[in-house]
This record gives sequence, C-alpha cells and structure tokens, in this order.
Amino acid sequence: MPTVFRFDGLRVVIYPNDHRPAHVHVMGAGGEAVFILHCPDGPPILQESFGFKSGDLNRIETMLETILSDLCNQWSVFHGHF
Repeated sequence: MPTVFRFDGLRVVIYPNDHRPAHVHVMGAGGEAVFILHCPDGPPILQESFGFKSGDLNRIETMLETILSDLCNQWSVFHGHF
C-alpha cells in the first residue's frame, strides 16, 4: 500500500490492485476516508469516512484539491488511464 503523499500526520494511499474510479485512501489520526478524485479536473469528493470530524474532512479535501494533478498522475502509474 504505497503512500503517495503525507501531510499533517496523515497518509494518502493508492492501493496497487484497487478498482476504478480513481480514488485515494487518507489514513491517520484514528480515521480513514476515501475520496473519488474525478481525474483529471476534479474536484475530489468524499465517498466514505470513519473516525474523522467534518472539519478534518474539509481540510483533507482542500489539500487533495491542491495536489490533484499529482494524485491523478500517481493513479495512472498504478492503474493506467483513470
């Protein structure tokens, strides 16, 4: 489970053998959330979350928006076209 980005003690992960649509798992601080990336233009949208507060999810979504291009490129490395 490759970590493709880290911020604020959280890990952004793309599983190598995962399914489409392009998405990331964000883990840490006692929570996990899955965001659909909507590559290549976004926006990332929360699919599900366990253990994060809504303020945390908003902060995570904002960060994912700023690195969306990199995340979409990383998804392509593992899975081909999004």
